[in-house]
Amino acid sequence: MTDVELGEFVAGMAAKFGVPGAAVGVWVDGREIFAPHGVTSIENPVPVDRDTMFVLGSVSKTFTATAVMRLVAEGKVELDAPVRRYVPELMLGDDSAAAEMTVLNLLNHTAGLGIRLIVETGDGDDALAEYVARLKELDQIGPVGARASYSQAGYNLLGRVIEKVTGLTFEKAVAQLLLDPIGLSHSRYLLSEIMTRRFAVGHNRGADGALTVASQWKDTRANNPGGGIVSSVADQLRWARFQLGDGHTESGERVVPAEVLARMKEQTVELHGSSLGDAFGICWFLRAVDGVRVAAHGGSSNGQFAELVTVPERNFAITVMSNAGPDDGIQFNQAVARWALEHYLGLIDKDPEPLPFNAARAEEIIGDYEIDAMTLTIGTDESGLTVACGIKPEVRAVSEAELPPDLPVAGLGLLPGNRDEYIVTGGGLQGQRGFFTRDETGRIVGADMAGRMFNRVSTTA
Repeated sequence: MTDVELGEFVAGMAAKFGVPGAAVGVWVDGREIFAPHGVTSIENPVPVDRDTMFVLGSVSKTFTATAVMRLVAEGKVELDAPVRRYVPELMLGDDSAAAEMTVLNLLNHTAGLGIRLIVETGDGDDALAEYVARLKELDQIGPVGARASYSQAGYNLLGRVIEKVTGLTFEKAVAQLLLDPIGLSHSRYLLSEIMTRRFAVGHNRGADGALTVASQWKDTRANNPGGGIVSSVADQLRWARFQLGDGHTESGERVVPAEVLARMKEQTVELHGSSLGDAFGICWFLRAVDGVRVAAHGGSSNGQFAELVTVPERNFAITVMSNAGPDDGIQFNQAVARWALEHYLGLIDKDPEPLPFNAARAEEIIGDYEIDAMTLTIGTDESGLTVACGIKPEVRAVSEAELPPDLPVAGLGLLPGNRDEYIVTGGGLQGQRGFFTRDETGRIVGADMAGRMFNRVSTTA
């Protein structure tokens, strides 16, 4: 396998999916391979290089979780302690949940919190404090500890834990705990720290099929713990190498004990019917590819997508960043990551085959499902089951920021077995797996997608 082949594959996939710019890095056999491609923006085209900074979205959670675990190792935070020990002012709609949830519940998404709270709390140093003060407006989707359900809000709350324990802003704390000692000089959160560097902007495809630059570059400051880091492919490979290592920096400084990093990649809760993984560790999605354990995390922002995949027992990592919207960027990232796993490690990562269309089972599940800001609409057409995913019209109507486009209708197929699992068979979410939840009477009342529980609100498609 030559370095040229990786670059050629990246270029071919970028052309296929219409991705303006991408940065790919592989750590294999003790060396780094980079494949930057394309431009940072179609309006102001600057070549992407290994130091170009992309918005990583939820890959940011790996930094937040590792910062918390450093504080755990230093005896400043306890995993099983209630969150209110560190954030005593925490108020939720369900006060018993606020009293019961632990730091670990936030780290492995078992706190029962809804996915996110859509509020703007400004760019000041009090942004996270103000965000946490509004968490009583967030839905509690279930009892603490009952199940895993991915929550951006939970990780933003962890950011506030870090602030309270360290006495620093979240961004300064993560810089001191992780970014500076590890040498991640092209990884930052604040616009003032990024605007003088080379950075990529997002792109979305309009109804006419043309790409346009996404005008909102990244999320609010209060969302930095859950999704706000901006980083380069070179830094991401260094971050992956740190996660695969013994907790020491290249200069020999110990940042996190090796056993703590290893613990983060051990199962804490099972995931059911998810393409993201079979379990959560501490933050990391865990799954097996061809029988080999993989720890990974993906992320999305407005017109940008990122993927970080590590294979600990093979000392392997791949990071992929692209600046195209959901129909293009997701498929590009997945294609590159799967190609790398196969060509460098011989691991085949493929989707399961769905069952033939069954009209009786389809009748059970067609309808509308929603979370705070998004809807899933499951219906049928001449080809079988379909799914569409989009932002609620009422959310678009009141949002002052540009929001990503809705995903077009795609195919959906049920999977073998008796666990009501499904897979999306086309479009930007192709390969995404999920499952349906039934109540005590056997009626389907929810659909999980990407680790998030969408509640059923209508039985008509």
